[in-house]
Amino acid sequence: MKPLGVDLIDCSSGALVPYAKINPMSGFQVPFAEQIRREAGILTGAVGLITEAEQADAIIRDGKADMVLLARELLRDPYWPLRAAKALGQKAEVTVRYGRAWA
Repeated sequence: MKPLGVDLIDCSSGALVPYAKINPMSGFQVPFAEQIRREAGILTGAVGLITEAEQADAIIRDGKADMVLLARELLRDPYWPLRAAKALGQKAEVTVRYGRAWA
């Protein structure tokens, strides 16, 4: 896929149908991203019950994926990126328009 211009693979196994058999535990799909990254030499995005900032940071730092993609966690907590930045000791930058919400 890389020679065709694919830059990144979102490594999700799906589970979009009710009859899919999965064992959803924290980070359960991260190994897919790690293996594809290693064997295909293409950027990968890890998914799968990634809920804590430290967990997301470790996935990147340990080279298991190039980025962490969040979906359901952002539905549960739209301020997750701000909380994650604070938990990791990083300054969170927000646009001026959003910043007014906290003024």
